Order: sequence, then C-alpha cells, then structure tokens
Amino acid sequence: MLSIGVITRGKYGRRLLDTLAAHTEFKVTSADIPQTLPDFIDEPAPFVDNLDLDTAVLSSDLLITYSLQPDITPEITRRAARSGAKAVIIPGGWSNAGDPRELERISEQCGTRILVEDICCEIGEDADPTVNEFASVLGRPRLEVQVVDGKVSDVKVIRGAPCGSTWRMAEQLKGVPVSEAPARAGLLVQQYPCRAVRGTGGGIHRSAELHKLAVEDAIRK
Repeated sequence: MLSIGVITRGKYGRRLLDTLAAHTEFKVTSADIPQTLPDFIDEPAPFVDNLDLDTAVLSSDLLITYSLQPDITPEITRRAARSGAKAVIIPGGWSNAGDPRELERISEQCGTRILVEDICCEIGEDADPTVNEFASVLGRPRLEVQVVDGKVSDVKVIRGAPCGSTWRMAEQLKGVPVSEAPARAGLLVQQYPCRAVRGTGGGIHRSAELHKLAVEDAIRK
C-alpha cells in the first residue's frame, strides 16, 4: 500500500487530508508547519531543523508538501529524498517551489521524482510508478456518466481532484440535462471553496475546464 506524507501549512493541505481519508486506502501521515513564515529565509537548513518534522512523514513513499515557501521547500524536498521518499509533489507552482536547478539536482542525486504543479488536478498518468499509483485515484478528473431520458442519472468518479471538488460536482450533476452538464460541471467546480488561485487564466478556471472536459469525454463514451 502506498504511504503518503502530507505537510500542511494552515488551511493549505487540509482538504487533501480529508479527500485521502474519504476516497482512498493509502496510508497517510501528516505534519503541520506554521501558517506565517518569513518572506525570505537565508539559512533554510537550521530553519527546517526547528520545524521538527516527523521523520515518518518525510520517509513516506510519496511526500506532498504545502510548505509554499521557495527557500524551505527545496530543503524539505532534500530531506524527504534522503529519507527514502520515492517521489515528492509540490503544489502551488514554481513561485513557491524554489530553484528549479536545485530541485533537479536533488532528483538526480537521490533518484526521487519531483513534480511541481500549479493545481493538483493537473496530475495524470506518470512514468514514475509512485506518482502513477497516487494518480490512479487523485489528480486530473476522470468520470463515468450515466444518462437516462436525456438527463444525467449518475456520475462515478474514477479519479478526482485532491481537494475533493470532483465528488461534490458529481453529486450535484444528477438530474441536469446532458446538454448542459459540461458547462454546469465547470461552474460547480468554481463554486467549490478550492484553494486554487482565482482571477487569472489558470488556477480555479483551469480546474473548471478540466472538469468540463472530463464530463464531455465521459458522455461521449
């Protein structure tokens, strides 16, 4: 069974923990770091030392870190890789992930897959088996849709967004005319209190588009 370690920061990462508990059988451990962190941390190593992160979290098969701070995220990633993590997922995009060259060096030196995503519902099939096992349940939405008399009668979530929005959307699509279902899916996801960035072309709007496409694809099948 895949073991997953989650580092939360305030509200960030909490919904992932809820989704993991409700919709997967993965073994999950977590550690919380302070919500308020300095904008710049000149010496990441002693700073992370003081966080006193649980080694069981760092040594999980897959670490997902919502540290969202570009100075300490590479240090956390390095410690996880050295502790035996096979893969690390860093949500929040490159602005929160740190130096790409440093992360690439960590990946090469430790043989750890490092995946940086703006939104975790972009995660799909991956060449890395650890990420792929996670993505068999959570990531880019994949659905089965049943239609009766021109209306959606049931929606089965094969793979859903880590924040849980896909399951909420699936429940609220029942009874919707099939011609309206894709657009309604996108709207429902945007109404879900996801932490993704709003007011830009990406973030929650990209998530809405992915769910719209997933409904269209499921209806075609």
